[in-house]
Amino acid sequence: MQENRHHALIEFSHISKIYEMGESEVYAVNNVSFQIQKGEFVAIVGQSGSGKSTCMNIIGALDVPTLGEYFLDGQEISGFDDDELADIRGKMLGFVFQQYNLIAKLDVYENVELPLIYASVPEKQRRERVMQSLERVGLKDRVHHMPNQLSGGQQQRVSIARALAGNPSVILADEPTGALDSNTGKEVLAFFKELHREGNTIVLITHDNGIAAQAPRVLRLADGRLVDDCSGAQFRDRLRTLQMEEAPT
Repeated sequence: MQENRHHALIEFSHISKIYEMGESEVYAVNNVSFQIQKGEFVAIVGQSGSGKSTCMNIIGALDVPTLGEYFLDGQEISGFDDDELADIRGKMLGFVFQQYNLIAKLDVYENVELPLIYASVPEKQRRERVMQSLERVGLKDRVHHMPNQLSGGQQQRVSIARALAGNPSVILADEPTGALDSNTGKEVLAFFKELHREGNTIVLITHDNGIAAQAPRVLRLADGRLVDDCSGAQFRDRLRTLQMEEAPT
């Protein structure tokens, strides 16, 4: 085991994910390498079939690569079994999903608390973390509201509070604005920018070039390969060309 390899929080080293389709092999991700440092805000962008969801699953310890090595905080976890991956997810990763993934029968407090119960966090500490997280997202006065009593933007903030409560090393956001109207989406994106300014490491997965361009750094995937690694400003400059390339014919 190599500790703190290159001091990157996330490192993909020649990662490939291969699926067998009959007698053929399909590369969902093909020889992808990159590093993400602690405190970065990185968008991974690509159209359907680009490999971004596969990369997200590997980063989130939901899947393992077929080839290559994945280092998380210096620890190579590519060969971990399901229990070890679950432990990594619980201790190091906070997830924010497009559809919020809130449990309808639980109130706001209980939804944020649930992962902490699974992680065996003591009750007093759970309460402190839950209330701090809800205060952080501006929903401390909604603790006893049910999900259906909240707007879409508020539900997404609950999901962000749930991620923050676990004190994760990485916040992994999968299309976090995809189910929101444009104005609410802008508010949620602004909140991620604020979390980044506070020192949080954020990896945002999106198919939307306009959303990706708001991140300080953009990784663009196409056909399973990493085809661009640039700043958000550089990506914004390239958007016109990218939109022409990706427009349906």
